[in-house]
Amino acid sequence: MGNRRFFDRLPGLTVAEIVALTGAEANQAVPMSLLITGVAPVDLAGPADLTFVDGNKYADVLTTTRAGACLMPKRFADRAPQSLLVLHSEEPYRAFVAVHRKLYPQSLRPASLFETDGIFEGATVHPTAKLESDVTIDPGAVIGPRAEIGAGSLIAANAVIGPDVTIGRDCRIGAGCSIVHTLIGDRVIIHPGCRIGQDGFGYTEDAAQQKIPQTGRVIIQNDVEIGASTTIDRGGIRDTVIGEASKIDNLCQIGHNCQIGRHCVIVAQCGLSGSVTLEDFAVLGGSVGLAPHVTIGRGARVAARSGVMHNVPAGETWGGYPAKTRMQWMRQETTLARLASAGDKGRTSGKPSGGKS
Repeated sequence: MGNRRFFDRLPGLTVAEIVALTGAEANQAVPMSLLITGVAPVDLAGPADLTFVDGNKYADVLTTTRAGACLMPKRFADRAPQSLLVLHSEEPYRAFVAVHRKLYPQSLRPASLFETDGIFEGATVHPTAKLESDVTIDPGAVIGPRAEIGAGSLIAANAVIGPDVTIGRDCRIGAGCSIVHTLIGDRVIIHPGCRIGQDGFGYTEDAAQQKIPQTGRVIIQNDVEIGASTTIDRGGIRDTVIGEASKIDNLCQIGHNCQIGRHCVIVAQCGLSGSVTLEDFAVLGGSVGLAPHVTIGRGARVAARSGVMHNVPAGETWGGYPAKTRMQWMRQETTLARLASAGDKGRTSGKPSGGKS
């Protein structure tokens, strides 16, 4: 595997340590003291790497892999070469991720450009701002009046933290972010280029098109992660809220007054209009668009590139444009495909589709 020179890593993990970390099973012939120093795909792995196989797509590559050890279900064990150390796991990818995280902890959140703590030359911190211990402010960052930043947090280069913004402990604010009118909890990760707390898109629907005041806030709860270049508008007369441990991908737009529940997942390029509600554990696939005031129920899922015009009940899966229940969507797509096929056959035979001979 290519040199991961951008990330520090542990010297390695023994097979015994991997087994203890993942719960994988190893037979008695496996040398438990063998040191694994890296991770790699099964087709690129070398003798010091751990890899995994969790499905038939890469199972055939097992016969030629050069990996040192491999996590896999027992059903693939007979395909492994004798030189490969087999570690049995019914969830090999989850186990592999646990090892990957352990070896490369630095990769999990943005780091300072200088890899050390402190307020660097070129940073601007207003004298009324309050910074707890071990806060890192990279060059070019601006911390506004009365802003508060918790212990262990990082504000990366050229980020702007506006007046009265509160950022909790052990947070990471990526390079070039701008954050205003926002309260942020602990352990929040905001990737580079995000725009949070700007005013929402609101105008009166008359010839004057007067701008509507947006005097709410953005509230970001603990353990949220927000992808690069995502924008989150502040509320109009209520707050925009991102619930605990929710994950938002790159290039998403969250409109004013939106209420995102706990442990929600919003994949790249989604657009949420104003006053949308996602209840806890809701999932939006990539490029989903939601009309204003729509509610996505608890645990509901919306397929990628869908357009949602109506509320989605809890636990259901919807898709299509306009979005509808999964079964209705599939029936509609199947019917359209049959009609198109019948039309093609009719043109080929010279007969009208559906006509009698």
